[in-house]
Amino acid sequence: MALRARALYDFRSENPGEISLRETELLTLCSAQDIEGWLEGVNSRGDRGLFPASYVEVLRAAEPAPPPPLPPPAPEPHYPARYANLPAGGFAPEPVPVQQPSALPGALALMQARLSQSYPPGPQHGGAPYQTSQGSDDDWDDEWDDSCSTVTDDASTPGYPEYEGGAPARYRLSTRSDASSSRSSYPPQAGSAKGSATVSRNLNRFSTFVKSGGEAFVLGEAAGFVKDGDKLCVVLGPHGPEWQENPYPFSCSIDDPTKQTKFKGMKSYISYKLVPTHTARQVHRRYKHFDWLYTRLVEKFPVISVPHIPEKQATGRFEEDFISKRRRGLCWWMDHMTSHPVLAQCDAFQHFLTCTDEKAWKQGKRKSEKDEMVGANFFLTISNPPVALDLSDVETKIDAFKTFTKRMDDGVLQLNQTVGEFARKQVTGFKKEYQRVGLSIKGLSQAFDMDNQDYSAGLNQAIAFTGEAYDAIGELFAEQPRQDLYPILDLLALYQGHLANFPDIIHVQKGALTKVKESKKHVEEGKMEPAKAEGIHDRCNIISFATLAEIQHFHKIRVRDYRSQMQHFLQQQIAFFQKVTQKLDEALHKYDSV
Repeated sequence: MALRARALYDFRSENPGEISLRETELLTLCSAQDIEGWLEGVNSRGDRGLFPASYVEVLRAAEPAPPPPLPPPAPEPHYPARYANLPAGGFAPEPVPVQQPSALPGALALMQARLSQSYPPGPQHGGAPYQTSQGSDDDWDDEWDDSCSTVTDDASTPGYPEYEGGAPARYRLSTRSDASSSRSSYPPQAGSAKGSATVSRNLNRFSTFVKSGGEAFVLGEAAGFVKDGDKLCVVLGPHGPEWQENPYPFSCSIDDPTKQTKFKGMKSYISYKLVPTHTARQVHRRYKHFDWLYTRLVEKFPVISVPHIPEKQATGRFEEDFISKRRRGLCWWMDHMTSHPVLAQCDAFQHFLTCTDEKAWKQGKRKSEKDEMVGANFFLTISNPPVALDLSDVETKIDAFKTFTKRMDDGVLQLNQTVGEFARKQVTGFKKEYQRVGLSIKGLSQAFDMDNQDYSAGLNQAIAFTGEAYDAIGELFAEQPRQDLYPILDLLALYQGHLANFPDIIHVQKGALTKVKESKKHVEEGKMEPAKAEGIHDRCNIISFATLAEIQHFHKIRVRDYRSQMQHFLQQQIAFFQKVTQKLDEALHKYDSV
């Protein structure tokens, strides 16, 4: 019998492998077995994927259907690796058989495989150190070849003391309430002591709040060493929390895009010259170097809007217009990077701007890829003022900013479409129309030349000059978008990237607020100790400070960028129409002597 279910609520898919549901919609289930609160099925539109089990009601009165093929024999039960080799005296939970993912149908098998890796045991759980995703060196060996492939950093070894003379100060920070909590099972087991409660986990393992480490941090599961140089300071400014300004501001130019080859001309690429003002030493970088840096920064800073780099393009990469457009986009990107108090001082960014030695480049690259201050540990690096924010006020400000970004996104999209269409009209339509007028006027002049009268020669020449003036005005229209409209399009593209970042940033902060509300409810019901709830509140306070600081920085650069860009646009428009007026004025004076 085919299992059916009815959707109780609307659900919108956010990740690959999920499907959206509509309230009261009927679904066909692929299996009655749920994995961590998720079911697999087919909705009324024929889409197959995962959805939360709590969003549907299984209808036991199933319709007759052909019997499904028999599943493969179930393998022998095995036990999660995290229960092996526990330290002496550690808590050893009862072994629970775990079904192999291969024995699960369809997408549920994939889900089980992903969930088994969602929480690799970190150092605080007696497992291996936290490792971030690492890029392959294969793409770099042709340019940054190095006989040594190891990075030595004694400070990163396990058991490094809290402070050691001659080395950067490192502080052991932990969000755990006591030492015994490091021996507890992970995630928390249901059989906890009577009178205590655990704040629930997010069922969606693909949620930004979970993937960013926000959930683990708020629930007190982050621990690591933080160097003085890794601290990110939030201060109280005249308009609220803001990032502490960079004491050594700088800028960086991007010039001279040059086509280069290697492997005897078999492979070509464009190289850009970068000159940061704080070193005045030029370095050369390819697009893939920018792409590598962008990936590292997005992974490291979950509550900072890392500006998007220009998109990749498979064809036409060496055309002049494309190269010029990409360089303009990279210039905007670089300006926002150097203007951000946190991103500008990031070790990976400084390495990108300053490293000229091949061996040092590869070592710095791998060190960045092994950075432990990512995920939940990133939030340990945030240092905020010793005051508690009013979280209800924070929520109001976040909701207002969410509304603002949605409206701004609509406005940016509409302006982008309008300006893009206007630029195309100027380059093709307006140019063609003005030149058609000019050609017609010159045709009239040529007709007048056939009268062979001396007294009309001056008029014929004036009319011909007028036709040439309109032809020149057509060329001015075609060239003008490069001066005023294209810069606006570049700015809009950059801000579309920023606006696309903020839903995830807001989601992290909203997730933290939700955990605070849950903990308060548990305290009121007598199921959680006030001290534990206060710890959750304090860690939410840290995320709130960082989020509000990032919002404040966004508003500052937004005002700066749009003010200067609109001024530039109007100045260029005035200069353009002055050129048009000058051409028409010259043509007018040709008739004075007729």
